[in-house]
Amino acid sequence: MTKFSGPTSNSFISQRLRLHYVDWGNHDAPPLVLVHGGRDHCRSWDWVAEELSKDWHVVAPDLRGHGDSAWSEDGEYSVRACVYDLAQLIHQLKFDPVTIVSHSYGGAISLRYAGIYPEKVRKIVAIEGLGPSPKVIKERFSDTPGQRMRDWIDSKRAAAGRTSKKYATLEDAYQRMKTENSYLTDEQARHLTVHGISQNEDGTYSWKFDNYFRVMTPYDIPYEDIQTLWEAITCPALLLYGEKSWASNPEEDGRAKHFKDATVKVYENAGHWLHHDQFDRFIADMKAFL
Repeated sequence: MTKFSGPTSNSFISQRLRLHYVDWGNHDAPPLVLVHGGRDHCRSWDWVAEELSKDWHVVAPDLRGHGDSAWSEDGEYSVRACVYDLAQLIHQLKFDPVTIVSHSYGGAISLRYAGIYPEKVRKIVAIEGLGPSPKVIKERFSDTPGQRMRDWIDSKRAAAGRTSKKYATLEDAYQRMKTENSYLTDEQARHLTVHGISQNEDGTYSWKFDNYFRVMTPYDIPYEDIQTLWEAITCPALLLYGEKSWASNPEEDGRAKHFKDATVKVYENAGHWLHHDQFDRFIADMKAFL
């Protein structure tokens, strides 16, 4: 992995929130947006951005409630809200038609955007971005509407009373990062920790993301509508999965059939963050696809 000097920090307004993004320059090149996943931040793309910024105008936003973006006052972190934020970023930067590389929750956001605005997306890479498998969704939404809403209210109340976990030192936070993903090198783990944490007034450290993100909306759009959005995507899609991840392979669970032009690849010896775990292979596959 190469060393990099880093991008410039910028902000834009979406739904009255000031949201942060970094810009890697090369403004005359075609636009490309990197969209991170849940409880992550835009600087987790730095190694990828360094490789792509030679040929692309690369921008990476912090999702609402993540990194250096504002926290939603009512704890609204639904995919729907984040799709608007992504649409606003692309609109304000006049980035369409755009190429998107995304991960996890950012993949769910980006794929829906591509289905809503198929004419605005040239190509899309989604790393484990289709969300839970059909089997998991069926199990998750088996409760009655009343029970689901009660559980959501209870979870929101619990989040309101929860304080962010504090680490006495940066080293403690770094060790937690290493525990979370054993595939990370020391360099990767330190970089992700430094950019993903902030110091509290008492000198301790806490992760930047809003704990309310852990409490997702009890209702999404119907699953059939999500499939319809996938079917509306007209650009080529590259769907990547880690062999050691919890995510379900869309070729095996049937979701890949909803895409007009999708290639699915599985990475051995990789988990949910395969773009970190198998960086060289990911870069080679992504560049060949783009």
